[in-house]
Amino acid sequence: MNFFKHLKTVTRHRREVRKLCFKCGLIRQGLMHDLSKFSRAEFKAGVKYYQGNRSPQAKEREVVGYSAAWLHHKGKNKHHFEYWTDNGKGGSVCPVEMPPKYFAEMICDRIAASKIYKGKDYNEACPLEYFLLRKDIITMHPNTSARLEYFLTKLKDEGEEKTLKELKKFVKENK
Repeated sequence: MNFFKHLKTVTRHRREVRKLCFKCGLIRQGLMHDLSKFSRAEFKAGVKYYQGNRSPQAKEREVVGYSAAWLHHKGKNKHHFEYWTDNGKGGSVCPVEMPPKYFAEMICDRIAASKIYKGKDYNEACPLEYFLLRKDIITMHPNTSARLEYFLTKLKDEGEEKTLKELKKFVKENK
């Protein structure tokens, strides 16, 4: 039963991201978004740890202590800020600024994930609230973090249409 529920969740998420990416002019990224979720490494864990109201990777992390599915996913998908890290001096994690087209896809992904997991409780403040809860504990390049907060605040204050329009302009001007 979880097989079909997880498949439906992934498919709905990809459809929503595709719609948002298209509005930002990111056609190829919209079409290719999260295809790794259908890989054996990610899909099997998605079915096993499916809950419906949050990422199965969170449950896998609770049960196993880490999420192999997440490690695979973030290593294959440039729209995750975690992809954009390197080793700094002394082996510390060094965040790298995200390129604009992947940054824009990340915002589309966050909006879509909030819509899917929040359902009828979704509002345009949800992606910002989720970000702010974790802002102080994540390793993200300061420019990427500030830009993300700016666009998510714009989403909350001015809505999806204006935010995506400005995001599309940002990508176009920073190719």
